Amino acid sequence: MELLQLEYFRTVAKLEHMTRAAEQLRIAQPALSKTIARLEKDVGVPLFDRQGRQIRLNTFGKAFLDKVEAALTLLEEGRKEVSELAGLEHGSIHLATSTLERLSEPLSAFLSLHPNVNFRITQASMEEMADLLEAGEVDVCFTALPIEKPEFSALSVMNEDVYLAVPAGHRLAGRHSISLIEAAGEPFIGYKEGFPFQKMNDAYFREAGFTPNFVCRVDEPAAIASLVRAGLGVALVGGCGRDGASPLTLLSIESPVCQRQFQIVWHNKRYLSLAARKFRDYLVQYFAEHLQSDKNVTSLSVTSMDRQSNAVYS
Repeated sequence: MELLQLEYFRTVAKLEHMTRAAEQLRIAQPALSKTIARLEKDVGVPLFDRQGRQIRLNTFGKAFLDKVEAALTLLEEGRKEVSELAGLEHGSIHLATSTLERLSEPLSAFLSLHPNVNFRITQASMEEMADLLEAGEVDVCFTALPIEKPEFSALSVMNEDVYLAVPAGHRLAGRHSISLIEAAGEPFIGYKEGFPFQKMNDAYFREAGFTPNFVCRVDEPAAIASLVRAGLGVALVGGCGRDGASPLTLLSIESPVCQRQFQIVWHNKRYLSLAARKFRDYLVQYFAEHLQSDKNVTSLSVTSMDRQSNAVYS
């Protein structure tokens, strides 16, 4: 049994289509078919059910795929660890996040200190981030919503107050704070359904006891601020995005408590590269140092989704 056979098998098993698998692997289909046939002979059982040109992973194949995934993941983690010990690379980090708004400045600062670190960044939903972590396809995730799974660990790096943003001249613009229910009759600008921040905002609206009238839904924080400034409506925005020079008034929300907790999350049973560990720790330090003077954002000490996190962090 060869490593190449296992890699080919994993691709065919995921696609369940020999032609597409051959195209993805960039080999001829007859050669791929022969490789899979030799693997099945080595294993001693068929791994796919075949009906004409259709192939489906069978019970044997599903059980074997679980072990192949685990073996290939361990081999890749071993390669990374040995490369680091041998000094063969400066490190790489694959990061998944739902938004880069809070990360752009610390990313720039980290790269100025470690210019040889290679970043790959994937924008993903909460569900996608959990899947990417479990599959070992990303090192860490940065999120404002918790990803609660026993095999994941997390560091909370900051709390951010959420405000009601109103345009200049609005009837509420002279207020310093309100209860969210007072804005129930206002036209709202929000994120598209399923967007992580919108899921949090919807929870605040439910707690306040009303369903907002959305006149526009977007997928960028900057678009929300621009539309509020234009007078299209009001919106919930984070304290980090305030701009004192713009005609945008932010009102503190007395009730319910509206706050976001940003976390960096990783899989505590997978190898975390030296570069990823440095970046994780740098984010904690960065937010602690740069947000101390900000009354609307609070840096947090280390927290964890499970008791294993402290051991991983130390």
